[in-house]
Amino acid sequence: MGAQLRVYRQKIRSAQTTKKITRAMELIAASRIQKALVRVQASAPYARAVTRAVSAVATYSNVQHVLTTEPEKITRSAVVIFASDRGLAGAFNSNVLKAGEELSTLLHQQGKEVVYYVVGRRAVGYFAFRRRAIQKEWIGDTDSPTFATAQEIGEELVRAFVQSTAEGGVDEIHIVYNRFVSMLTQTPEVVRLLPLEVVEGVEEPGGEALPLYEFEPDSATVLDALLPVYIESRIFNALLQSAASKHAATQKAMKSASDNADTLIRDYTRLANNARQSEITQQISEIVGGADALSSAK
Repeated sequence: MGAQLRVYRQKIRSAQTTKKITRAMELIAASRIQKALVRVQASAPYARAVTRAVSAVATYSNVQHVLTTEPEKITRSAVVIFASDRGLAGAFNSNVLKAGEELSTLLHQQGKEVVYYVVGRRAVGYFAFRRRAIQKEWIGDTDSPTFATAQEIGEELVRAFVQSTAEGGVDEIHIVYNRFVSMLTQTPEVVRLLPLEVVEGVEEPGGEALPLYEFEPDSATVLDALLPVYIESRIFNALLQSAASKHAATQKAMKSASDNADTLIRDYTRLANNARQSEITQQISEIVGGADALSSAK
């Protein structure tokens, strides 16, 4: 009985230590998520303004630009997956990787070759474990993304898109990331980034034909300047959304772990009390039995 009681007490101490760690991580994630949400909200007006500008140039000009023109046949697609550098975030990484796998399966069924660009150590480890090739990877900047990382990713994607497939380029680019919906919900999002699908300002409600806008120096030059900025803003927004979603998922996972630790402590405390009571009962029985034996001997 004594050995069993020591085992239960050791398990209680282990659960208490685990609870301290998970509770601290929960508080850290709660503090970080507020900063991440502020950054997401701050980036939204700029992203909307850039989108309207690109839409105006692409819609109201007759220029054929490589970033807005649909290829006749798409043979090679790039998939950019945004994961995290760290785990302990519930199903955050598995959900986005699953969405990436579903997209890859769909593209393969359409006869397209898929090349991968991955962000985050978890995604890198996922592909390395399965011995699958990665075109390029970015790690170490997922918890608090910087715009420099978004610029680097955007430049790499645009460079691959403008190259021909014979030289290792791609015909289209998709991004897969977790979109922050609420503290309890983070949804995997799949977006085709290039070629750009312009949906704003196509037609006025009255249906009247609008004149073409005049651009200085010309619409092609304006698109050359605007589209890389648009791509970088979309990439940066995806990074910020992914970071906010990761912190929310971590907070939820650590709260669940703390609650489970409380349950374990309560259960093991009850078992330890039962074992202690059984030990006391056995000791009393032995004392009474010994006293009875001495009385019988007399």
